[in-house]
This record gives sequence, C-alpha cells and structure tokens, in this order.
Amino acid sequence: MTRHHPRRPAARYDVVVAGGGPAGTAAALTLARAGRTVLLADSGSGPPKIGEALPSAARLLLHDLGAGEQPLAAGHLTCYANLSSWGSAALGRTDFIHDPNGPGWHLDRARFDHCLRAAAHAAGADLAEHTTVRPRHRTADGGWTVALRTGEATRLVHCRRLVDATGRSRAVAAHCGAARRRTDRLLATCLELAATPDGRAAESSSLVESAPDGWWYTALLPGGRRLVAYFTDADLDPPRPPDAAAFARLLHRTRHVAARADDHPLTAEAVPRRAPAHSACLDTPTGPGWIAVGDAAAAFDPISSQGILTALYTGMAGARALHADLDGDSTALDAYRANLRALLAAYRRNLHTAYATERRWSDRPFWQRRHAAPADAEARWP
Repeated sequence: MTRHHPRRPAARYDVVVAGGGPAGTAAALTLARAGRTVLLADSGSGPPKIGEALPSAARLLLHDLGAGEQPLAAGHLTCYANLSSWGSAALGRTDFIHDPNGPGWHLDRARFDHCLRAAAHAAGADLAEHTTVRPRHRTADGGWTVALRTGEATRLVHCRRLVDATGRSRAVAAHCGAARRRTDRLLATCLELAATPDGRAAESSSLVESAPDGWWYTALLPGGRRLVAYFTDADLDPPRPPDAAAFARLLHRTRHVAARADDHPLTAEAVPRRAPAHSACLDTPTGPGWIAVGDAAAAFDPISSQGILTALYTGMAGARALHADLDGDSTALDAYRANLRALLAAYRRNLHTAYATERRWSDRPFWQRRHAAPADAEARWP
C-alpha cells in the first residue's frame, strides 16, 4: 500500500482522528469536506479483516459522505441473498431483488478501507499510515498534544479535538478514563478455506445456521475462498488454541454450512483464529476534547449485520457534531450522545427479537442468556 505523508509541515490540526477503518475515514472525510484541518492516523495493526458483508443501504451513506461509488467499484463479491437456518432445520432465503438499493457486498476489506482513506485524503485530510496516536496531555486552549509513532520515530502534534476510531481497543477513550460496558461474552472463531479445486464459485449468498451452543456463518470471499466462522460465548469454548482439525469436526455437525464448506479444501496453512464479537459500549462516547465513533463507541453482535454500516454512520454523525462543537454549538455533543443512545436502544430490541426466534435449544446456557428480557441488559447500557 502506498504510504501517504502529511502534506503540511505544521504540527497543528483542528482534529486528529485515531484509526483508519470505516468509522475513522468517515469522520475524517466529513470534517475535511467541512473545511477542517484533519490528520487521519491509521496504525495498520491487528489481523486483517476478512469476510465482512455490507448491506446495500451503505450506498446511500457513501453518497452522503462524498465517497461516491469508488469504494464499491471493484474487487468485491455481490451478495444477492441471505440464507438462514434459524428457528428450524429448514433453510430460509431473503432475496435482495426487492430492495430498492439493490444487492449487498462481500467485501475485500483491505481494498474498501484503502479507497475510503484515499477519498479522505483527496478531500484534504492528511494521512499518516502505520502510525499510532497516543494522547500526551491537554493544552491550555482545551486541545491536545498527541504523540504520533511511526516505526521507531515519534513526533508531537497539537489538535483542538481527538476522534477515537480505534475499534474495540478504544485507545483514546481508555486513556481519557471512559469505561467500557459489555453485555455478553460472544467470541468468534474464524477459518479461511481455499478456493474450490475447479475454481467455480457457489452462489454468492451469506448463510447463518444456529447450533446448540451458538451459531455459524459462512460466505464466499473475493478470489473464491470461503470464510467459516463459529460464534459462541467465551466461557463455553474450550480454553485452548484453536485447532483446525477440532474446528472441522465441530463444523461437520452442521447441516447447511458443512455442505458448502465441503467443496473447499482444508489446507495445512488454514489456522483458525479468534476475535471478540461481544456487544459493548462506552459509558460515555464523548469527553473533554474527544469523541468516540464506530466500535470504539459501540460494538455490535455480528448477527445484527450492523458493524460497518454503523461505523460509517457514527463516523459521519460524530464528525458533524464535532464540527458544530468547534463552531461553538454547545448542544451538538449532547445531541450525538442522544443519537447513539437511541441507536443502542433499537439495537437491543432487534437483537433480542432475533435471538428469541430460535427456541430449539432453550435449555442451553448460550440461548438462555439471550432469551432473557432486554431489561436485564438495559441497566448495563448508558
């Protein structure tokens, strides 16, 4: 990937955005288009994101952001339907033919993020790649001095505001004392399978299948590979490193996911990896001189299919609130907090409804936890 360096030598910005994923780039793009001086710092750390889907409604958000169609122009797979075995052994199908926005996408996530960062850079944001942001101290004018670390080099810059878009690590918010609230222990174990030997791809649809102690997801990836992921609670998963053979045995207890995975060879290089997938939010998404967006503010259960869409939305909404706040609007950040609370309330209700439709394993701990009334979890959310 091409490394971009800041185009202005001055060490002062209106806003420094920590995190170059969808939420951070949406925030940087919104602020840059509003005329703010912005530095977007992307650490590029962590395992690569794979197998993520984007619903067609994202097209409208990308238009509002000014990113246009470029992030979706090439390299992704079109997703024409969602398949699910949920509530019964039968496989249901939701086609996107009736969706006015068209089909969704199975993303080449690296390409998608790169295109978004390029759009922010073209709008005027400085871009520092492979760079981490660490707040040093507040300044007399209410801003921040932050350290930017690229490799072994560190430089200091000043900004009026900070945006935390560092994902579940919430690096800025944690530094500022914000606490994270979790409502579950969901953990994902993912395995990437090679393309079929003949190179033929099956239908480009996502598939979800519930199981006694969790649920499964599979989808084709760009290039014909297949992602298989198992979601269960961390305390229900054996406390050992993921093993491909053991994962494959568990996979073959499924009906529909296994049928699709069987066409893809399990190579020696295939190693399952784990990643957190729990619902969580900050006790407050804003504080003196900073604001959190995307997973740093609120992280959602993947069954909701809201991850990237919400990241784009909160990145844009948070940036608009920050722009207004910098202009002296004392109500802007309160409105953003209220907006996020409403989004979380709707998410809680919809998540409970989704899990409530599966009753075949109501005696199992995974499902008992999710069949509890939403009010049981509500006290743990702001």
